[in-house]
Amino acid sequence: MFEQLKEDIATVRDRDPAAKSNAEILLLYPGLKAIRMHRKAHWFWTHNHKFIARAISQRAVRKTGIEIHPAAKIGKRFFIDHGTGVVIGETAEIGDDVTLYQGVTLGGTGKDVGKRHPTIGNGVMIGAGAKVLGPFKVGDNSNIAAGAVVLDEIPENCTAVGVPARIVKQYGKRVDKLDHIHIPDPVSQELCKMSVKIDKLQKELEEERKKHNEDI
Repeated sequence: MFEQLKEDIATVRDRDPAAKSNAEILLLYPGLKAIRMHRKAHWFWTHNHKFIARAISQRAVRKTGIEIHPAAKIGKRFFIDHGTGVVIGETAEIGDDVTLYQGVTLGGTGKDVGKRHPTIGNGVMIGAGAKVLGPFKVGDNSNIAAGAVVLDEIPENCTAVGVPARIVKQYGKRVDKLDHIHIPDPVSQELCKMSVKIDKLQKELEEERKKHNEDI
């Protein structure tokens, strides 16, 4: 356990230039505190002490502002920078050497059962406010830009940006010309989707009315 703590502190010092001392990291970094509490919660969860596991995870939320479900699987040298608002769902799996910034969500879409949260590969960086939603994989060494909303699988060694996220680089080479002027309006896209859904529901409602009238 002591060796693991030393590795955790070294990870913070390696990735956060603002860290001044080991004591500061150990006592004042909410990301480190959340990870240590998660390990305890995960142990209780895997040994079928679910209530205790949830109690520890909820205490961690109150102390750090970071919510990690005790069933989530997290690898080595995991680093949460700042951390406020980070949410990691029950079936999420995180590889080694992953970095998350504040406001990141590894969540589900609300439609799936079983495996419903993402799998994050080794060496992935996910920027502030990004949302990764669904039971797919983000490949090794990929970067998710701040504010991106990822709804589909991301291959390894990619950079993904935008809402919804799209791949703009792979293995360091541009694969999509990023146009900051003519990018689609996400609000307009959502309104269009809602309009299609409403039309579909109206048709279904009309069909049900016709069937009802025929039965009468």
